[in-house]
Amino acid sequence: MIILKSPQEIERMRRPCRIVAEVLEVVKESVRPGITTAALDRIAEREALIRGATPAFKGYCGYRNSLCCSVNEQVVHGIPGKRELVEGDIVSLDFGVLCDSFYGDAAITLPVGKVDAKGQNLISVTEQSLYAAINFAVPGQRLSDISHAVQEYVESRGYSVVRDFVGHGIGRSLHENPQIPNYGQPGKGPKLKAGMVLAIEPMINANGFEVKVLGDGWTAVTCDGGLSAHFEHTVAITDSGPEILTKCV
Repeated sequence: MIILKSPQEIERMRRPCRIVAEVLEVVKESVRPGITTAALDRIAEREALIRGATPAFKGYCGYRNSLCCSVNEQVVHGIPGKRELVEGDIVSLDFGVLCDSFYGDAAITLPVGKVDAKGQNLISVTEQSLYAAINFAVPGQRLSDISHAVQEYVESRGYSVVRDFVGHGIGRSLHENPQIPNYGQPGKGPKLKAGMVLAIEPMINANGFEVKVLGDGWTAVTCDGGLSAHFEHTVAITDSGPEILTKCV
C-alpha cells in the first residue's frame, strides 16, 4: 500500500528534510584529502543532534553509524571507519533523520580535491539523472516513468544503472512503498498521485551494473572495480508539480 500524505503531513516533513540538507552541506565542507570517513560520520551525527533530530540510519537493521560513506567503487552503505580520503577519490554520502515523527533522506556524491574528468563526469551525469527523474514525479504519470527517465539519461551517456538497490516511499517510516527502480519501461506501475512522497535515488556505475555486498554485510561495491556515484532527494508529489524537500534554499 502506498501511503498518501496530507498537506499538513507534507508540511511536517519539511523540517526533517531541511535538516538532512543542512547536515549534508556541513559535511560537504569537511570533505578533503586526509579526513577519515569516521570523522565525517561524527560531524553528521553531531549536526543532526544539534538541530533536534535523530540520525535515521543508526541502529537501523543493525547499522552502527549515522552516515553511509561510500568511496570510489563502493556503491552504497559504506561503513565509516579509519579510511582516509585521498586526492582524486569520489565519496557518496547518504544521510537521513527522524524528526517530528517523520523521516527525511538524501545523498550526494562529492569529489575529494582534484578529480579526473572520468570521475567528475560520472558525478555530473548521476546528479542530472536525478533531476531528469524528478521531472516525471507529477500526478498522472506512472511510477516507471521515473525509473525510465534515469535509465534513458544515464545509458545514453555511456554509464550503467545499478539494479540491486532502489528508491522508496518515505514518511513515518524510512522505507515505505513503493519501491522505485532506476531502470525499466515507461508507463508501468502505479499512477502517481498528489500526496506521494518519494526518495528518488539513482545509483550509477562507470562500467558494468553488477554489484556485490562485502563480508561486512553492508558495503556494496561494483563487481568490476569501477567507480560508482549516488544522488538522492526526498520529493513530494503535489498538484502543482514535484517539490524537492531536501534541497537547501
